[in-house]
Amino acid sequence: MNEIIIELEEITPKEFFGAHNANIELLKKYFPKLKIVARGNKIKAFGEEDLLEEFDRRITMLLKHFAKYNKLDENVIERVLTSHSSDDYTTSQQSGEVIVHGVGGKLIKAQTANQRKLVESIRKNDMVFAIGPAGTGKTYTGVALAVQALKNKEVKRIILTRPAVEAGENLGFLPGDLKEKLDPYMQPLYDALRDMIAPEKLANYIENGTIQIAPLAFMRGRTLDNAFVILDEGQNTTHAQMKMFLTRMGKNAKFLLTGDPGQIDLPRRTISGLKEALLILKNVEGVGMIFLDDKDVIRHKLVKKVIAAYKSIENRD
Repeated sequence: MNEIIIELEEITPKEFFGAHNANIELLKKYFPKLKIVARGNKIKAFGEEDLLEEFDRRITMLLKHFAKYNKLDENVIERVLTSHSSDDYTTSQQSGEVIVHGVGGKLIKAQTANQRKLVESIRKNDMVFAIGPAGTGKTYTGVALAVQALKNKEVKRIILTRPAVEAGENLGFLPGDLKEKLDPYMQPLYDALRDMIAPEKLANYIENGTIQIAPLAFMRGRTLDNAFVILDEGQNTTHAQMKMFLTRMGKNAKFLLTGDPGQIDLPRRTISGLKEALLILKNVEGVGMIFLDDKDVIRHKLVKKVIAAYKSIENRD
């Protein structure tokens, strides 16, 4: 039986192997035909030569990643083990830095490779689409970048919007004043902001219009300049709404559009403005498109399993 021995140098084995050798156990799942043993600062693997060569290549990729980021977790290991090249999971050191210091000293940064690619794309492009399932940090990362731009005085205001599709954007029949009517639809945006800006300051920003949170229908007729603008839940826009929103872009503006094409709540036979825009704008210079997936899920680990289970059913239909 063939054997290779990989010796860890300048890396603490405990950090690389993970708590209770969790990272090694994950490697065993991906290489079930190899016998893998981790002892001291060495990893030994026994098996067929071609499998050992692939194992050696993947371990080298993991070691390089760990040397760069000093971190290895389940998401990183999965992405490294399933990727075709390092381009699929490596990003610049700058994109992994703290985006903003949140409330109570919370350090808010991109946590996965695709989130870091989102950070890079927004820095390079004035318009970016971030596409992916629930829990992948699309909106949260975007709001953090908007808050950073405001703090750095790169923009004068933040505008957060989403289509209030559950009410057909016809909010007149709902009880209460305008804010009370809109808040349920805007709650995820408020939640992100509360992590990043102290309550009193956030209230002041909202009161003086520095931060504006409004349904998409309220964007009509406006020119959005000197602003970081986020359209959330973009999959629930119609053709007309998406075109209207995209043409609101003014000078010194950043537009981030997030969405999950798998969660469209529009009436039947209504084309999603987001899906259409992705096709129309895919070759337009200055427009970035980042696609996140279940490996970027940073909610409870069950969320990833739920997404995978639904995907298997949807793929059969």
